[in-house]
Amino acid sequence: MKTLHSLVALALMAVVALASAAEGLVVVKSPYSVLETMDRFEKVVKERGLTVFSRIDHAAGAAKIGKSLRATQVIIFGNPQGGTPLMECAQTVGIDLPLKALIWEDDSSQVWLGYNDPLFLAQRHGVAQCPVAEKLRQALAGLAEAAVTP
Repeated sequence: MKTLHSLVALALMAVVALASAAEGLVVVKSPYSVLETMDRFEKVVKERGLTVFSRIDHAAGAAKIGKSLRATQVIIFGNPQGGTPLMECAQTVGIDLPLKALIWEDDSSQVWLGYNDPLFLAQRHGVAQCPVAEKLRQALAGLAEAAVTP
């Protein structure tokens, strides 16, 4: 029983360390490769009527200058129906829009999908009570879940 408590404590410390390393970043594990996770995420985004503006392959960029990065990609996406109401609460939120998701492989070959929590963004811009932030939070959680669920 003591071992179980120790394992739970270690797991919680790892989650807290990850959360504090990137405040406001929601991170979920993916059982797929970076490329497959990205392809799945993009497909779900498009199926739900959002626009994909760009995909950025950071590892490919690093390779162009003779550097090496583990697989790391960003997708930029959005929809005025979600972003505009958030910007009506605070126009400065526009610096954080369109939305982005980061998909990367860590040093133990685990793939992760991360995105900025809309509630954190609302708080960052002084509009923590903006009603659309929770709706965006739920929408992003649904996109991420659909992309990483087998």
